This record gives sequence, C-alpha cells and structure tokens, in this order.
Amino acid sequence: MDQRAKAERLRALHVPGEPLLLLNAWDAGSAAVIAKAGAQAIATTSAGAANALGYPDGQLVTLEQMLTMVAPIAAAVDLPVTADMEAGYGDSAEDAAATARGVVEAGAVGLNLEDTPDAGGDPLLPIDGFVAKIAAVRTAGDEAGVPLVLNARTDIFIGQVGDPATRLDRAVERGRAYLDAGADCIFVPAVTDAETIDGLVKGIGGPVSILAGPGSPSLEDLAALGVARVSVGSGAYRAALALARRMAEEAYREGRLDAMTAAQVSFAEAQTLFER
Repeated sequence: MDQRAKAERLRALHVPGEPLLLLNAWDAGSAAVIAKAGAQAIATTSAGAANALGYPDGQLVTLEQMLTMVAPIAAAVDLPVTADMEAGYGDSAEDAAATARGVVEAGAVGLNLEDTPDAGGDPLLPIDGFVAKIAAVRTAGDEAGVPLVLNARTDIFIGQVGDPATRLDRAVERGRAYLDAGADCIFVPAVTDAETIDGLVKGIGGPVSILAGPGSPSLEDLAALGVARVSVGSGAYRAALALARRMAEEAYREGRLDAMTAAQVSFAEAQTLFER
C-alpha cells in the first residue's frame, strides 16, 4: 500500500465496539515483531523513543529527534504506522503543521497529538487553540496527499486537571470540539473505570481511544463499552525493560544467563524480521 491507502486503512480500523489494538513499538525491531504477530497497524510510543535517545518522556526531545525514531519503524513494516508526536513540539498551528509534514515525510500515516501546552503554564491549551492545531494537521496532510489519521488526546484525566467531579463533562466537551475540528479519534488516557469510559463513549459520540494498563477493563469489556481503539503506551517497552533487568540481575548477581537464553529469539529469526 502507498501512504494514502495506508491512511485510509488505518482510519477504517477505528470501529466502535471492535477496537483497534495497538501494542506500541519503540524501534524497528519491536515494530517488526509486533507486525509479524498479526497486528493490523503499528503505533509508536514517545516514552520508549525518548528513552532510547537517552531522555525521559515529556517532549524533551526535538521534533527532528522523534522523527528519526519514527522513520525506521515505518520503513520496517508494511502496515499503517501512527506516531506519538506528544504535543506537536510547539503550541501554534504552524508548529502542528510542521509536525504533520514531518510525520508524512517519515512514512507514517497517523499521529497522536495532546492538548498539553508545550511551553508549560496552564495545564491544558484553550480549546480554540487546540482546534486550530487540529485544523492545521488536517490541512498539512491534505496538501501532502496523505489524509493523516489524527488521534487527538485530552489530558484532563492524566493531568488531574480541575475539579474531579467535572472532568468527565470537560473531557466530553473537548472531545466533541476536537471531532468537529477534524480529529478522527479522541484519546483519553488514565481512565480505567467502566462507568467513566461508558460516559466518554456516549458523550463524545465518536471513536474513543483508551490506554490499557493495570486496573483497566479487559479487552472484551472495552469492546462491549464501544471503545474504538486501545493502546498500551509505553507498556510493552517497559515490559522489555523488566526482562532486561531480570537478565542483568541474574547474570551479575547469580552468574547465570538462563533468563536470556530462555527468552531470546534465534539469530536467524532476528535476521528475517527485516527481509523485504
């Protein structure tokens, strides 16, 4: 598929009640493994990518640095790739447009964009400011000939912004505004209870994306709630870190390599991951 076809395919995979499951990749190798396991699309993790570059998560890398992590992933698989581009590396519409153009040039066909300001200050961008960024992403994608799939993220819950009693209503308000502006899906991380997820799905009235992790409903239950997209963020990357830690502790504290030899794929299998 060319990029346009991949973008159209990715958009079509967002079906409420039949959620697209994304195990986020942090490099080309993890993307290839995930693809070969049967994934329909590949999502990147900004946290995993930032850590691989030697930074903590939180938009501390540059746009250019993040794109250097996205491009090898897009080149390694024949699936649609959606990139976690944090807050778009700037608060203006033009910053968002530049990010969108970079995503297309890197070979991806979708992106996450969050409504946390890049420069600090208020915990969330004003709705009209984020709406302008969404419109700029839409325009940049159209001009490039790739109808980018935009997963617009609101950080009301993950940032614990404002009165807890009003968070659901405010997330719904933002979600509706973002869909009206051209977003394809609304991502609300840090929501784990079924009642709130149900309220988001019914209130927003469009595709909703949920971050799965400890305490979240099962994949079957998320489907029953009408969720359209489920991702794990940096979860798979952190699981890989846990294995690396276990291997290292076993090697240096016990003088054994059992965990490594039991878990590793063969050299030959690793080689085939990149055969095209």
